[in-house]
Amino acid sequence: MVSPHDPGRIRPRPHLKFPFDASFPRIWHRNGPGTTHLWNGLNLLFPQGERFFVRSVNHYLPRLADAPALRAQVKAFFAQEGKHAHEHQDYIELLESQGYDLHRFMQRYNAFLWGLVDGRLPPSLRLSITAALEHYTALMGEHTLTLGVFADGHPAMRGLIEWHAAEEIEHKAVAFDVLRLVAPGYGLRVLGMVLGVASLFALWFAATVMLLRQERGLGWTGLLRELWRAHRKDPVLFRVLGRGMWQYLRPSFHPLDNDNLALARAHLATLEASASDLPKREAA
Repeated sequence: MVSPHDPGRIRPRPHLKFPFDASFPRIWHRNGPGTTHLWNGLNLLFPQGERFFVRSVNHYLPRLADAPALRAQVKAFFAQEGKHAHEHQDYIELLESQGYDLHRFMQRYNAFLWGLVDGRLPPSLRLSITAALEHYTALMGEHTLTLGVFADGHPAMRGLIEWHAAEEIEHKAVAFDVLRLVAPGYGLRVLGMVLGVASLFALWFAATVMLLRQERGLGWTGLLRELWRAHRKDPVLFRVLGRGMWQYLRPSFHPLDNDNLALARAHLATLEASASDLPKREAA
């Protein structure tokens, strides 16, 4: 079934910059360590996760020779995801410079992602996982932009996450459209959603706990208190998980049924205008 919605042109924006430097605080959200490390934990998953998404879609690029419009969207998707991976990798290096020990977690994450998921699952299932997680990242992006999740966060982090969120909405249908073309079975789509979402939230939780454990004086009681405080501030699991499953399990589902592209592109236009105005303001 062809979606009635037109996604328009996907466009990478490589000139946006996010000023992370030595002055960036360890606890950058006013709600405290729990909220800070909830989003830091997700940040840890992004660079390798984005590379996995690109690799999963790229496997089927030769099959798109007769679909030039979709092939062009795929190329733009690759460019956007590559930029996301680069910016989040820079942030991970900043966390390490602040004294966080990420080595063991990242080693285990890489072993799981590349040794098990990418190394052993068939290409069609890897693509199905990618399509499902692109749906979830777009939902989280909408959640971020509409609810002001980062209004109490550091401006640099707010800029990074909201830019990423908006572009996730912009390219949310690409992997799904490739999956629909090369392996359209409903069972495969559901299996990819189950495996992808379970892996995402388990890894996200593990990364958050790992970071909170490195905050001095917190202890397990303090850690649980901070997790609850973060949940009360932003119950992302309940706001996104159930909604995403209900939408994705509908047999006729298409990502563009959720009409939030205007929201994303308006935000991206604002970011671009601010970036282009920066040299003028600095010169003044």
